[in-house]
Amino acid sequence: MKSKKRDIRALTKEQLREFFVESGDKAFRGNQVYEWLWSKGAHSFDNMTNISKTTRQILEDNFVINHISVDQMQRSTDGTIKNAVRLHDGLIVESVLIPTPTRTTACVSSQVGCSLDCRFCATARLKRMRNLNPDEIYDQVVAIDNESRLYHNRPLSNIVFMGMGEPLMNYNNVIKAIDKITSSEGLGMSPKRITVSTSGVPKMIKKMADDEVRFKLAVSLHSAIDEVRTAIMPFNENFPLTDLREALEYWYEKTKSRITYEYVVWKGINDRKEDINALLKFCSYVPCKINLIEYNPIDDGEFQQASDSAIEQYINALESRGFVVNVRRSRGKDIDAACGQLANKS
Repeated sequence: MKSKKRDIRALTKEQLREFFVESGDKAFRGNQVYEWLWSKGAHSFDNMTNISKTTRQILEDNFVINHISVDQMQRSTDGTIKNAVRLHDGLIVESVLIPTPTRTTACVSSQVGCSLDCRFCATARLKRMRNLNPDEIYDQVVAIDNESRLYHNRPLSNIVFMGMGEPLMNYNNVIKAIDKITSSEGLGMSPKRITVSTSGVPKMIKKMADDEVRFKLAVSLHSAIDEVRTAIMPFNENFPLTDLREALEYWYEKTKSRITYEYVVWKGINDRKEDINALLKFCSYVPCKINLIEYNPIDDGEFQQASDSAIEQYINALESRGFVVNVRRSRGKDIDAACGQLANKS
């Protein structure tokens, strides 16, 4: 019976070195192959031109490179690019390149579908099929970096884990991917240019703090009243705001890193004075900034963007207390690439 080939990018550099020693070759050959796989982004063993054909055949006989492919690329009128990314098993995820005059940001996915059940998010309506592997996350970033260089004449500057899936429900693979992205043997990006966005999994936020991660943390909050938050984000019943608050206080105590709250204001849901007051109180617990995000409808009309006056009330109340507030206008709405719209409709 023919043995199944292993995914070579699941091996560490040391494991690759050991493989070559056991094959009767020199250990440094593992270093060469590792560089091709990560720094140079080789899609096949034939690309590894400084390695002999015999060695390449040995690799071919034993391993596969489960590389992603961009199945479809859509370009918005505002310059945003959405990629439909095909994985090695045929499943599809989406990632987005968001350009501004000063930066290009990759919005990457961490799961096929999502583990959570936020009622306003198109991705949450997809069944979670599986977690992405570290190399699949890494490849999304490489693809967007290439597009940034091609279409915007500059390398990728920032990464946000705000695509499909809940990153903290795929914690180990997300951390491994970030390690590769920030490594000098990978893409060499600064962890300070990476933001992991979570809907709020208290236990995992504490674990991140204990692991002394150096990237930034964002929390999709959307309400600081438990009843309201549970109605729009049902998992909040298991992870209530008191637990989230405790985890965020622990995060700041350990990391001294300010938190970003992402907050959409909806008509008739969280646009009352009491909603504003609850947010003001929640924001007082740890240093933070607030991104008020424009809502992107997902067909059924149940959730509608609040009025400009309601948004203005939020801004005035937060700024009067000294909080930093940014209003985030949506990008890529015409190609369903905006926040909350990723649902494999390409």
